[in-house]
Amino acid sequence: MKTKPKPKTKKKLPVRRVDHFTEKIKSLDELEALIKKFKAAGKKVVLCHGTFDLLHPGHIHHFYAARKKGDVLIVTITQDEYVGKGPGRPVFNQRLRTESVAAIECVDFAAVNQWPTAIETIKKLKPSFYVKGSDYRNAEDDVTGNIRLEENAVREVGGELTFTDEVTFSSSSLLNTYFNVFSEETQLFLKTFRDRYTADDVINKLKDVGKLKVLVVGDSIVDEYHYCPALGKSPKETIVTTRYLSEESFAGGVLACANHVAGFCDQVDLVTCLGTQNTREDFIRTHLKPNVRPTFFYRDDASTVVKRRFVDPTFLSKMFQVSFLTDKMLPENVDHELQEHLTKIMPNYDLVLVADYGHGLISPSTIRVLERLCPYLGINTQTNSANLGYNLITKYRRADYVCIDEPEVRLAMHDRSSPLEGLILRIHKLLKCKVVTITRGHLGSVTYTAGEGFAKTPVLSDEIVDRVGAGDAFFAVTAPLAAAGFPPDLISFIGNMVGAMAVKIVCNRSFIEPASLFRFTKAILR
Repeated sequence: MKTKPKPKTKKKLPVRRVDHFTEKIKSLDELEALIKKFKAAGKKVVLCHGTFDLLHPGHIHHFYAARKKGDVLIVTITQDEYVGKGPGRPVFNQRLRTESVAAIECVDFAAVNQWPTAIETIKKLKPSFYVKGSDYRNAEDDVTGNIRLEENAVREVGGELTFTDEVTFSSSSLLNTYFNVFSEETQLFLKTFRDRYTADDVINKLKDVGKLKVLVVGDSIVDEYHYCPALGKSPKETIVTTRYLSEESFAGGVLACANHVAGFCDQVDLVTCLGTQNTREDFIRTHLKPNVRPTFFYRDDASTVVKRRFVDPTFLSKMFQVSFLTDKMLPENVDHELQEHLTKIMPNYDLVLVADYGHGLISPSTIRVLERLCPYLGINTQTNSANLGYNLITKYRRADYVCIDEPEVRLAMHDRSSPLEGLILRIHKLLKCKVVTITRGHLGSVTYTAGEGFAKTPVLSDEIVDRVGAGDAFFAVTAPLAAAGFPPDLISFIGNMVGAMAVKIVCNRSFIEPASLFRFTKAILR
């Protein structure tokens, strides 16, 4: 019996996969050239811009609606470093976000933006239409204020700002709920906090402090970072050798405090002292915000305080520090002039913010003047290697707001292990203060008022770039809140948001700005 031959099977050729969507990813320069060709052919170009950290149906509907307004749809994505939605964001890096957008069929091209906003991109690409979602239709609801600037940019290039009316979702809400952006403790805290406050509640109250008149008093410090990676141990000496790369200077100490608070309060005056031996005055003046009005006193027996840190740039590890400072109080004549000036001007302010680093500016007699005449006195004292044990909060007899860290309060109370709440009550009674805030690093912060008791807020980020200056930022932003009568839970929460933002900034390279804090608030309270 003959068997039928088996049918010949065609040899399968290997399938060559082509990731078409990656071909849609272009640079802005490439898009600029393409758009000129499209316009020359009579085509209308549509531009959308955003973070798009988590693509969802709202985004897809938005893109399809935008595509109908023209012939070519281009979507630009915010660079990772400019995503101002707080620590932990973006969850997906710019490459993944760009690829996700490019994979959507209706999107013709995608690109990573080069600037913090879309304004320069609009001017470069000159789209026929710039399209935003319906949640941007009311410019008053845009906490950044960018939508008006973007509209002006579109009009300048002959285009038009339009809006889609598609279904909307919140990427921040979805990420907060499903992607474990925060620890379990923080998620539980935020769940209850959202029941008490909306993002708009917090933002509107922050805007209310803008009218406060603020005087900032304290030691000027110029922080220097000398970047030098370690080469290893010298074969002939017991030292570690390094290679110099570059250096950077920052306005620190009370200068940083003034710059932080100047973002939230319109009128900020500064009183500080510089040394004539190396004043650094030109640097300081050019590194103060325009609405900070400084009054300088000068001492002939010292230089302006400079803290020079030698830093390994890989992880910003501080290897060594040289401090240019004196441990003497101000000369008597300068001290007297300072007190006369403070006596004259202090009644004109709603808040006097004192940043006391223990470097000689604030003498016991100056403290008595501050205690007697300040309408609302906010104090932060800091211990460092030059004043250990000598610059405690207890050298003050009165304060309305005290903001120090936990090691400071334990050192002041000579108590290493007692519950923190008891120490806070002792400080509250000793200084007769209305509000006490204790920062606790990775444990968050605690704020106390006699009327409402204790409010504890867990840490809102575990991402740390540099801790230097974070305490100044926390104090500078929360002092106006305390002076404005904010409840303790709100002071502690906003302070922790500020702290989470500050530890992502190298030293005082930049300062906490309202728009960034508002975006963080919107993202975290979705």
